Order: sequence, then structure tokens, then C-alpha cells
Amino acid sequence: MTAAPALVAGEYAFTPRDFDRIAAMLRADAGIALTEGKAALVYSRLAKRLRSLGLPDFSSYCTLLERDPGGAERREMLASLTTNVTRFLREPHHFEQIVRDVLPPLAEAARRGQRVRLWSAGCSTGEEPYTLALSVLEAMPDAANHDLRILATDIDPVVLETARKATYSEDALAPVAPHLRTRFFEPAGPGQLRARPALRDLVAFRELNLNASSWPLRQRYAAILCRNVAIYFDEPTQARLWSRFAEVATPGAWLFIGHSERVVGPAAARWRSSGLTSYRLAGGTP
Repeated sequence: MTAAPALVAGEYAFTPRDFDRIAAMLRADAGIALTEGKAALVYSRLAKRLRSLGLPDFSSYCTLLERDPGGAERREMLASLTTNVTRFLREPHHFEQIVRDVLPPLAEAARRGQRVRLWSAGCSTGEEPYTLALSVLEAMPDAANHDLRILATDIDPVVLETARKATYSEDALAPVAPHLRTRFFEPAGPGQLRARPALRDLVAFRELNLNASSWPLRQRYAAILCRNVAIYFDEPTQARLWSRFAEVATPGAWLFIGHSERVVGPAAARWRSSGLTSYRLAGGTP
């Protein structure tokens, strides 16, 4: 019998069948669509797991994963293959629009006693929700005295732990205006700054899989940031996501997506373009 050809040359046998099995699990668990062009990336990230587990090849690793769909190693595989590229003030035009158009009426609503919730979906290591919190405090310095909070979610518990620590290098914080860095961050070791409680307390971090059959959400959200996440999903998965966001949004809510993404499917009639990769939910104002 002829051995299956190697998809990637390396320490461990990795065949097209192995890749297909991993791609199917990643799609089932997280909605992420992998093409064979990502084979080298998959190999490089998962070879470390094989080494750690003492497995002889990717076929054995796939069998281990398939035997325990909800297990710890399946979560390790998912964390290894998800991309966590983020930074403070990424796509700054969104935050300019948030400060200018989104937050003033929401701040007024909060001051009238209304509950206001914002959601950073796919928050990675926290730079996005903390940038959003900085924007909130610019528009509403007394936010802590009102019922305005930010939910930040990600599928990867490892990046969420980093986010909760709220400690970043001075270089990472360079895009943040100096007066905001001074006011809302404090020294945390050589070259490191940590968010002060006034900033941290606005954000709650939770683990959440956007591809899960249900979301354990009890609130409706006046603004949702899901940027450079859906780009990893196929079009049907993206279409479901935009519709699901509409179901948990307040009337007139805002949606901000990545520069390479677009709203597709039935939800395109509900999310109306309101700027560069920003949308508003049809049907009223928050």
C-alpha cells in the first residue's frame, strides 16, 4: 500500500486527509473556513501540540480530537488556529464615528437612567474593548456613575486572560493620546502600563463562541464591534452572524465590521450602511 503524500514536509506526517479532518472540526466548532493554502500554518501551529502530547503523526492527533469534541485538546487546537491580530485604535475612523455619532445619544440615555450595553465580539487580547472604553470616557467622564458597560467576548480563554490583566507595552499604547495614557494607565514594570480601575471596570470579559447554537446573552446592545472576525467564516456563516447580531441589538443600534468584510444575506436589508464599514439597524433610534 502506498503511503498518502505529505501535504507539508516536516517532522510529522501530515496528509491532505489530516488537513480535511482538522478543517472540518474547525468549521464545526468555530465556523472558520480553512483552505488548503493554510496547510503550512496549520502544521506549524499544531506540530507543537503533537510534540507536547508525544504523538507520532497528525492522523493520531485527529483521532484524539474527534473522540472528544468538547474536550480540552479540542479547545487547545481551536486556540492554536485562531488569529489574534489586534491593536489599540485599529481602524481609527470607527472610533472617531463612535465618539462623534454613537456615544452622545447613548450617554444621554444612560444619564436618564436607561441601561446601555456595548459589545466587542472577538475582542482578542483586549485592545479593542479598552479603546472603546477610552472612547466612552472621553464622551462621558462620569460613565461609572451610570448603567453603561461593555461586554468583550472571545472564543479563546487564553487571550481573555491576557485581556483581563489589562497590561500592555508602551509601544502597544503608542496610538493612544498621551493625556489618555496618563489618565487611564499606570506603570506596571519596565516598559509596561496597566489600565487603571476606571477603565477596567467598564469592561466585562466572557468566553463566547460566535458559532455556538445559542448565545448566553441577557442584554440588548446599542453598538456591536465585530471587526476582522467574519472574514474567517464562509458566506453562509457570515450571513447567519449578521442576522443574529440584529436579534440582540436595540432599535437603531450600530454595527462596526472589518475593512474587508461586508454584510450579506437577509440581514443586509436590516443593517443599513452608515459610513465606512459601519451600519445601523433599521427600525428606530436607541
